[in-house]
Amino acid sequence: MLNGDKVIRIFCLVDDLLKGIGHQEDVRCRVSDSEVITTAIVAALYLGGHHDNARGFMQMTGMCPQMLDKSRYNRRLHRLEPLLCSMFFQLGGYLKDISGASSYVIDSFPVAVCDNIRISRSKMLKGKQWRGRQSSMRRYFYGVKVQVLTTAKGIPVEFGFVPGSESDVQALKKLPLSVAPESCIYGDAAYTDYTIEDDMLEAENIHLMIGRKSNSKRKDEPWVRFLKEHSRKRIETTFSEIKNLFLRKIHAVTFKGFLLKILMFIFAYTLNRLTD
Repeated sequence: MLNGDKVIRIFCLVDDLLKGIGHQEDVRCRVSDSEVITTAIVAALYLGGHHDNARGFMQMTGMCPQMLDKSRYNRRLHRLEPLLCSMFFQLGGYLKDISGASSYVIDSFPVAVCDNIRISRSKMLKGKQWRGRQSSMRRYFYGVKVQVLTTAKGIPVEFGFVPGSESDVQALKKLPLSVAPESCIYGDAAYTDYTIEDDMLEAENIHLMIGRKSNSKRKDEPWVRFLKEHSRKRIETTFSEIKNLFLRKIHAVTFKGFLLKILMFIFAYTLNRLTD
């Protein structure tokens, strides 16, 4: 439910994160970066990503009386994209630091830019690399896969975007996976790569607890198989909760804007969990 107290708590957390990374902005700005980011978070959490509606809410309630017009706000938010990524990973780093050696879960979910029937008319993306298959739903999609690393409680601490056709095990090599030694990272069988498992255990003492296929060369004991399956359940709930923030379709004019909106949904979800 959208309420002023929750928005103020999010604003305070955003402002603290900006101060924590030593961010400085032009003193001539009549709307601070904290206000711009908080407005985008309100849009992602409560308004399906509609920034214009969030602008109206922030101005109408007096939380940001000098709100920018639509065009200037969008340009300002796009300029802040690198800062938003930095803030998310700073927050994720903090959560990993206080957790120490802990359990994490890795998985991916697809986000389509258009229906399959409209692929040939898509102006945002071109190429076969964006066409992927969602095995759990037995369907194809055209867009990106979002790789996410969460805590055992389902709070995202790392994420990345890859083309829809890229396999999970290939994407695994692109995430930093910077967790404390002796941590365990649980994943499904799509992340099977014995070399990566051995290298991470030997070099960083991080246990990749990957689910095994029926024909796996490294079969699990029944209790290990149960532990892996049980530990992975929370991330499915996290993905459902993140995707519930989406509308039927993410409205964006450019691919950069499309990725920015997905980033805001993940960032907003994380802040929402921390301010509950």
